[in-house]
Amino acid sequence: MIDGTIAIVGRPNVGKSSLFNRLIGDRKSIVDDQPGVTRDRIYGGSVWLTKNLRFIDTGGIQLENQPFHEEIKAQVEIAIDESDVIIFVVDGMQPLTNDDIYIARKLQRSSKPVVLAVNKIDDIQFQTNIYDFYALGFDSPIPISSAHGIGIGDVLDECLKYLPEKRMNDYKGAIAFSIIGQPNVGKSSLVNALLNQERVIVSDIEGTTRDSIDTPGIRKKGKVYENIEKYSVLRAMQAIERSDIVLFLIDGEKGIRAQDKHVAGYAHEAGKGVIIVYNKWDTVDKDKTSTDKVTKEIREEFAYLSYAPIVFVSATTKQRIHTLFPLIEEIFENTHRRISTSVLNDVLIDATNLTPPPTHQGKQLKIYYASQVSEAPPGIVLFVNDPSLLHFSYQRYLENRLREAFDFNGTPVHFMIRKRGEL
Repeated sequence: MIDGTIAIVGRPNVGKSSLFNRLIGDRKSIVDDQPGVTRDRIYGGSVWLTKNLRFIDTGGIQLENQPFHEEIKAQVEIAIDESDVIIFVVDGMQPLTNDDIYIARKLQRSSKPVVLAVNKIDDIQFQTNIYDFYALGFDSPIPISSAHGIGIGDVLDECLKYLPEKRMNDYKGAIAFSIIGQPNVGKSSLVNALLNQERVIVSDIEGTTRDSIDTPGIRKKGKVYENIEKYSVLRAMQAIERSDIVLFLIDGEKGIRAQDKHVAGYAHEAGKGVIIVYNKWDTVDKDKTSTDKVTKEIREEFAYLSYAPIVFVSATTKQRIHTLFPLIEEIFENTHRRISTSVLNDVLIDATNLTPPPTHQGKQLKIYYASQVSEAPPGIVLFVNDPSLLHFSYQRYLENRLREAFDFNGTPVHFMIRKRGEL
C-alpha cells in the first residue's frame, strides 16, 4: 500500500531527474545536460521511515516556446493533480528566474503542499544562495545536492509532514477490482454493463472518460487523462494497487498492441489476481478469427500471464458479462488460498521424485522443505542447498505442479528462494 505520492517539478536542468534517481536508489530516469530531455513522467518508489512512497519525475516547465513545452507542461499538471506533496526543485547556483516564479505561482494555485529544494548546494560556502528563493513565497527552502546526497533526508522528512492519514477501506468485506487497458478499449462501457446503469460518459472518441464512479468493488475517482496513452499510466498503477483483482481489457477490433504488454505488466508485477477480458467480441469477424486462435495469440504474447483466465465479452451487447462476477469471486479466493506446510511439501516431494532437479557443473539442487508465508498473492519460500542451482525452467515446473494440485487459477504464485538456515 502506497502511503503517499510525491511529484518532483521545476524548470529544465535543475536536477529533478538526479534527485528522482537519488530518492529511488536507481538510475531509472535519464540524466542529461540538455534541457527538456525528460519528457515523460517516470515513476519509482522507495521507503522512508516506514512510509511507502511513490515519486513522479517530470519534465520542466518553461515560459518560452521550447520543443515539447506544451507536452511537458501537461505532464506537470497531471503530476500535480496526482500527487499528495510536491518537491519544487530550483538551481541554487543560478539566480531566481522568471520560470521559477511562474512555476511557483502555478504550484500555489494548486493548493498542494510544496517543499522547496534548492539543488546543487554541494559545499557549505554556497548555503547562503538559498536566501534569494524565499521570494518564491514558500516555507524555508532546504539546501540539497542530489549529486552527492546532501539534504535528501531533510526533504523527505518535510514531505512526510504533509502525507494524508491512511484512510480506512470504505467497503470492508467487499472485493475491490479495477478495469485497466489502453484508451478506448471499452472500460467505460464495461463499467456501465457491470453496473447496469449509465454512470460515466461513453463515447467512441478516445479520452472521454471523465466522471467519477464510487460504488462497492469499483473505485475510480477524478479525471482520467486518456487522450495521450502514456498519461494514463499512473492512474492504472494507482487503481491496481487499490485492487484485489484486475480486469485487463484488450480491444477486439484492434487486437493486441505493444502498449498492452506494459499495462498488463503492472498488474502482474503488483501480484494481483488477473482476468484477461477480450472486449468487442461481437464486432470480430468470426470467419477469420476464433476464440482458440485469439487464446493462442494471447498466451504467446502474455506468457507471464499464463495463470490468467481469458473471457470473450461484448460490453455493448453484454455478451458473457454475467460470467465476470463469479470469476472475480473465484480468483479472490484463490489469491487468499492457504496451503498447509505438510501438504505443500508432499506435493513438492512427489514433483522432485517424478522429475529430479538437473545437475549443473556436478552439483544438484536439493529442496529441503517449503512453507507458504503470505497471501494475495500466495508466497512460498523454498529452502534449498544452493539458490543459484534453481534454474527458472525448473522453478516453472514446480509452479505448474503446484497449480495442478491446488486451485491457483487467476493468481500469480511468488517463490522466495533461501539457502537452508537463512531467514
